[in-house]
Order: sequence, then C-alpha cells, then structure tokens
Amino acid sequence: MSDIETTEEMRIPSTLPLLLSDELVLFPGIVAPVVVDEVSQVNLINDVLSSDKKLVFTALRKRSKGKEQRINDPYKVGCVAMIVKMLRIPDGSLRLLMQGITRARIEGIDPADVSPRTVRFKILTPDPVKGIQIEALTKNIKDEFSQIIDKAQYLPPETKFALVNINDPDSLADFIASNLDIQPDVRQQLLNIVDIGKRLQKVSSQVSRELHLINLGSKIQSEVSGAMEKNQRDYFLREQLKAIKKELGEDGDGEEIAELQERLDALAAPEQAKEVAQKELDRLARLGPSSAEYNVVRTYLDWLLGIPWEISSVDRLDINEARKILDRDHYGLDDVKDRILEYLAVRQLRGEGKGSILCFVGPPGVGKTSIGKSIAASMNRQFIRMSLGGLRDEAEIRGHRRTYIGALPGRIIQNIKRVGVNNPVFMLDEIDKLGSDFRGDPSSAMLEVLDPEQNHSFQDNYLEVDFDLSKVMFITTANYLETIPEALRDRMEITKLSGYVTPEKVQIARRYLVPRQIDENGLKRKHISFTEKALERIVIYYTREAGVRTLERTIGKVCRKVAVAVAGGRRKKSTINLSNLSDYLGAERITPTLHNARPKIGIATGLAWTPVGGVVLMIEVIAWQGEGKLKITGRLGEVMRESAEIAISYLKYQAKKLNIPEGYFKTHDIHIHVPEGATPKDGPSAGITLTTALASLFTGRPVRH
Repeated sequence: MSDIETTEEMRIPSTLPLLLSDELVLFPGIVAPVVVDEVSQVNLINDVLSSDKKLVFTALRKRSKGKEQRINDPYKVGCVAMIVKMLRIPDGSLRLLMQGITRARIEGIDPADVSPRTVRFKILTPDPVKGIQIEALTKNIKDEFSQIIDKAQYLPPETKFALVNINDPDSLADFIASNLDIQPDVRQQLLNIVDIGKRLQKVSSQVSRELHLINLGSKIQSEVSGAMEKNQRDYFLREQLKAIKKELGEDGDGEEIAELQERLDALAAPEQAKEVAQKELDRLARLGPSSAEYNVVRTYLDWLLGIPWEISSVDRLDINEARKILDRDHYGLDDVKDRILEYLAVRQLRGEGKGSILCFVGPPGVGKTSIGKSIAASMNRQFIRMSLGGLRDEAEIRGHRRTYIGALPGRIIQNIKRVGVNNPVFMLDEIDKLGSDFRGDPSSAMLEVLDPEQNHSFQDNYLEVDFDLSKVMFITTANYLETIPEALRDRMEITKLSGYVTPEKVQIARRYLVPRQIDENGLKRKHISFTEKALERIVIYYTREAGVRTLERTIGKVCRKVAVAVAGGRRKKSTINLSNLSDYLGAERITPTLHNARPKIGIATGLAWTPVGGVVLMIEVIAWQGEGKLKITGRLGEVMRESAEIAISYLKYQAKKLNIPEGYFKTHDIHIHVPEGATPKDGPSAGITLTTALASLFTGRPVRH
C-alpha cells in the first residue's frame, strides 16, 4: 500500500453504506466504472456524496451453479471504495468512477438503519511477504501476463506499462485479477484470499490457464484457416468454440452427455442394448449440436434409455380376488373368465410363464374390448389398447428405419414405453380388419409379435435391438375369423363370444347399463327406476343385436327424457314399467315372428343362426300351372340355392313313393320363398326344411307346425 492509501485506510469509519453489484468485483487499488440505475441505489450514492464519499462495495451471489440469475445475498468479503468521479445521466442513472481502498469482511447490518442500508465490517490487511519463492512467482506471473497482453484483444497495450511499474506482490495480484477474462465468481474467490502467497498462487494458476487457452485458440485457428473456404466459416467458428469449451471443461453439451451417461449406467437392460446405447452416446459426444445428425442420435438415445427393458409390474396371483374383479365388471363370459383364472393358476404354481395370445371372436357389442381392461385389473397389470382397424402400413407395427426423416419406433414399442413396464396386457382390437397396400402387409408383421416362440427377440426397425415381448399378454379381438390370415390365426388361442340371450341382457342392463346411464345423464338413483319387465320388453321389442350397445343407447334415451322432466320440475321420480314404456320410446320397433296356429300345406318351420341369436323362419312354397320353372327368393346364398335344387331333384326321384301325380313337375312352376328378404341367408342345413315344405305342397298334406 502507498502512504496515501494508508492514510485513507486510517480514516475509514466502522460502518459504511453498502452498494451491491450483479457482476463487478472491485479490488483494492483498482479504479473501475460503475453504473447505478435503481432508485434506492441512486439515493444511497447521493447520501454518500454528501458525506465522505466512502462505501462498502460487494457482489451478489448466484442462485445456483450454472445459472446466471442472482439473489439478494451479498458475499461476505467486499472492498471499501471511494467515489472518485460521478456523472448524472438524463434518464436518472449515475455513472461512477470508483477506486478500491482495502478488503473488508461484512460483520453485520446495522439494525437501527433503515435507508440507506449500512453495514459493520472488519478491514482485512494482509501480512507482508518476502522471499525468493515470492519473487520467482511474481516474475513468472508478470512474464505470462505480459504474453497475454500481447496476444489478447480485450487488453489495451497500456496495460503492459502499468504492469511493469507494479512491484508490490499484493498490488500485482489484485491488478492481474481485475484484468483477467475470468468469471465474476472466480474474481470473488481471489478477493476472498487475504494471504498474499496463496493469492499469488491462485492468480498464477488462472494466468497460466488463460495463456494456454489463447495459445490453443491460435493453434486451432492456424490449423483450420489453411483449409477453410468461405462456405466453411460457420463450421470453423463452431469447431473453435467447441474446442475452447472442451479445453476449459465448460462444454455446454458436456452436462447433457453426462446426464445421458448417468441414465445409461443406471439402465436395467440386456448387454446388447447397453452396448448399442454406449456406442451411440460416444458418437453423440463427437457431434456438434448444429450437426444434422445430432438430433437424430439424441432422439434414438432417448428411446433406448426410456424403454422398460427389464421393468415388470408384479402380478396379482390371488385367484379368488381375480374372480371377484372379473365378475364385478362383466356378467357372463364364463369361458373368458375361466381362461384367465387358468393362466393365473399356472403362474402361481410355476412361478413364471410366457405371455398368452388370446383371440376373442364375436359380434359387436358383446364386451370383447372391455373385458381386456378387467383382465388387466384382475392381474394388476397395465393395460394398452391399440386399434388395428384399417391399418395398412407395416411400419406402424415394426417402426421406420432411422434413415427416414422423422422416423419413430412402431406402435408396439411406443405403447410399451408409455406404460413403463414390459409385461402389460396388450389388446390388439379389430385384428380381422387389417389391410395391406404398397406400404406392406401389417398382418405379416404381426406374425412375429403374436408368436410366443419368436417374440422374445422382437426387433423393431427403428431400434434394431431385440426386445422381449414374451412377458406381454396379448389379447386380440375380431368379429369374423374368416378374414384373419390362416398363419396368424394359427398362432392365437381362439375364444368365441356368442351373443347374449334375453335374460342375460336384462341382467347386464340392470347391473351395469342403467346405473351408468343414470350417472352420465346427471340423474340420481332417486329420480328413475326400471322394472325388470320393462327392461325385458326393451330388449325384445326395441333392440335386436348380439351385444348391448343399442340397448344402452335406448336406456340412455329414456334417462334423457326423465332428465328433462326432473330439470323442469314436473316430476321428481319416474318408474319405467310396461304401462308407460311407450311414452318414452314410442311404438315397438320389432315384431316377433308369428308362428302358425295350425298346420298348413306348403309351409315348414325352420331354425336359423344369426349374430343376434337364433330365429324361426317360415319357409313358404307355392305352385301353379306353368312350364316347370323354379323361382327362389329371400336373398339366399349359393349353397342354400343348391339345397333347394337338390330338394326338387330328390322329390322327383321319390315321386311314386310319395304319390306325386305323374308329370306334375313339367306342368307346374314352383316358387320357394324364405321370409325376411333383407337378411342374407346361406348354408346347407336348410335342405331338410325345404324338402319338407315341397313335399307338403306336392302331396297336399300339411306340415306339423
């Protein structure tokens, strides 16, 4: 310290106002410009100027590592400073020239002070040091910093003249620390060190680092500039910045790479997957963020590291509890429930088991899809539903190659990643409606997915790594088996779900549909009730289906009409029974088939199967004078038409035995009609009924009805 500085130091009071700075760290003996634009700080400076122009100057701490935002928490060590010059700006801010006097440690804020804030502090005076080691360290710092001044563009040449004239180690350390291109937090660390020897060593380390960085930058520039063309300028700048950050250990992508490496180290996956991920991670580290492949590799790594390779949910193997859940959610469907309980029993006895491939086949609305959710709940597994209706692109199953822009894994892998476990219940809905076109055949891609002997090594085109699907319980649904390719059908365990009969529909409506529609239409149980006879009448006379979708919509229609009455205050409670059902639903839509009250000639009773259940058909036959022609109506299929022709041929053969008049077939035209002409009918089982009706007509004997 000079004599003038010592004199100033002696006249420093025990408390002074505190001025805070976001970035600037002021050192003793250094003059630095300061901008003050906050109203409170401007008032503080005005008060300081009216006294002895001294204050305590210190910087604010950062909020957290790696973030620039700061908080109102000053460092404990600052600098007592004097305002050398002040300039007022028209916008109300001040431009100050401040000179540091001495280090000071803040001891506490004066509790009696309101504004400006004053602090108590202790002056930190370093002990004088001498010795050959200090001299050598001082000389080395001067030499290296002199080289920095020559090479760095941010330091003016005048800095070198000031450096030559500084001989005091304490002042030299502070001078260099204030002029080096280092972070504010590093400057604060140098300000905190009172011991001159330790401070010189720290400054020497920073000077050597800065000199090495400048030399490295020059080397990079000389190597790259020789081969650089105009269109390579942007690339050169990025590479230079990358090399500088890497050398400093401040690489902006380093944190991202480190985070991915941590995720990879913690990943529970087969060795093959981990090796591929490590290879791609090493490749990512060599690519710049501006590289065209950077985001492609980054996205691929996210998929590899996000898939639950070896994460499984714990199955609930309690048979009785599973039975309760299945019975609670669905009425009937005993075959399906028994199959699930069998699967759980095997798992309980063996301790392990491969995923099953079940296929539920049945008409719409019988509960094929909803039973899948109940199966997942009974087994305590995650549930995935994927609709295959109209799917024509094989890549939807196997994924796209990474060579395509915007490539992604197939929907099998996407859904498994979404649920986060490798053993969900996976429902593939409407598998009978898969299509195919120029983009491939999805049903062929499903062959590997739905084969327990192959899917343990399923390979998605995007991942190109084997994934084990054998733990997944696949359930497929279909309305018709005929449209499923034979090879795919062979891989599945077929369970047929027939349509519900009337008593079953009534119970389903009472237990599930009515309560659900009451809730969905804003009603309460006290507002509406259905008698069992009313529900039965709705089933028979207002709906005709194998499932219960139309039945639920019809019940919903009744609930909405009741909701109008309740909301309008006209009625508080409605009981739906046989007498008032038509008031809500109108006239009956379906008329049951009327059976003959007595036997008739030329009419025979037949039975037919339909998706909505069995029906009775009255096959009618008439004949008149003609040329022996045969006419068949009723929208019959080829097989059923052949059955009619066979029946005619048989009766011609048995004409004598049945006492049919000779020449009858040549002189009469015959018309066979099967009612409900809008409904397609086919099959060979109608042959005996057709023969019976024709025999009745030809012999004049009525058929026992």
